Amino acid sequence: MNDHVAVRGLRYLKNNGVKATLKRMKKGPAPIPPKNDLLGFFHFIVDREKIPFDEKAYKAAKKEGKITLNWVIPEMSPGSGGHTTIFRFVSNLEKLGFHSKIYLYMSPTFKDNESIRSFLKQHFPLLDSRVEVYCDVEQMGFAHGTVATAWTTAYFVKRFDNTVSKFYFVQDFEPYFYAHGSEYEFAENTYKMGFRGITAGDWLRDLMRREYHMTADSFHFSYDDKIYKPKEKTDATPRVFFYARPVTPRRDFELGMLAINELWKKIPNLEVIFAGWDVSNYEIPFPHQNLGTVTPQVLADSYVKCDMCLIISNTNLSLLPLEVMACNSVAVCSKGENSTWMVNEENSVLVDYDPIQIADTMEYYLKHPDKLAQIRAKGLAFAQNTSWDREAEKVKEAILRGIEEDEAKREK
Repeated sequence: MNDHVAVRGLRYLKNNGVKATLKRMKKGPAPIPPKNDLLGFFHFIVDREKIPFDEKAYKAAKKEGKITLNWVIPEMSPGSGGHTTIFRFVSNLEKLGFHSKIYLYMSPTFKDNESIRSFLKQHFPLLDSRVEVYCDVEQMGFAHGTVATAWTTAYFVKRFDNTVSKFYFVQDFEPYFYAHGSEYEFAENTYKMGFRGITAGDWLRDLMRREYHMTADSFHFSYDDKIYKPKEKTDATPRVFFYARPVTPRRDFELGMLAINELWKKIPNLEVIFAGWDVSNYEIPFPHQNLGTVTPQVLADSYVKCDMCLIISNTNLSLLPLEVMACNSVAVCSKGENSTWMVNEENSVLVDYDPIQIADTMEYYLKHPDKLAQIRAKGLAFAQNTSWDREAEKVKEAILRGIEEDEAKREK
């Protein structure tokens, strides 16, 4: 421990700790805090109770002829990017002839169907109104396909046998969300459960196939062209955007902060826009705007003001790089297979996980606007060539193929 920190801590105990202890003793013993119910919290990991196949419901569904899907999702907050992508595919599949039912798993907040339906209508209006939504998997019945959407939900889907096929909608490598301990193992084990993978991009698809022998298909990203539109930057002030999420370690907040600080030393009139999380409790010496958590429209308005947008990730790419391109700005992304399934040296600026190298690279492009303009043009063209409808068709084909293959095995 650093000496001055230790001294300050001892001084605090001397001035506050003893006094507080004496004061507490006069009031009597402190209440005993409740114990941490670890076994109860993680019981779902070891729950072996199966939900059996309903042959009668299967035959009735087959007679009806429409493919039904159960989607098991964790609770969400307003604006959740992962849930937005799930709901986008659910809605597009509804338009393509499937019928989906969404079920919350282990939700601490929503205890009735009406409350979750009202919440989704307010915060996720893109969700097709024909989709059924339920607050708990206890209400879940037969479907041709049942889809896990996060590692926690996979444990329930493993037990749920009232379905023809089991799918896993994999948007990131979730073990990386944790230190290499129990939760890492709990998350990783879900890739060994025998589900069919539908992955966000080719990096995850290849990883699932290679490391876990999962049958997996991938989809790529697109963007909402009603929000993310190309505009020209209207001033000459050098300005960069940083997707700053100190609460999400995989988004490399500390790395990005060091890089931008080094860049500011090289370009003193640099302005920075932060969005993603409130960073007001950090010492930031350079001129900046702290937007915090914002709507997609505010993000789009921010991108068009910036020459470059720093969006680094140690796991799978988010939707942001493509949205940046669609706004006629330039995405600065980290190198690696987790990124290069979508971004490359032509449509983006690629950097190492090194703050000095990031700063040097961004300085070069800020001082060579002709080079930056070439990347900007190719990025915009790349984004405009993507389509959520086209990606939904890929997912449709993967689901139909999986159900047909599993149905053929069942009926042998």
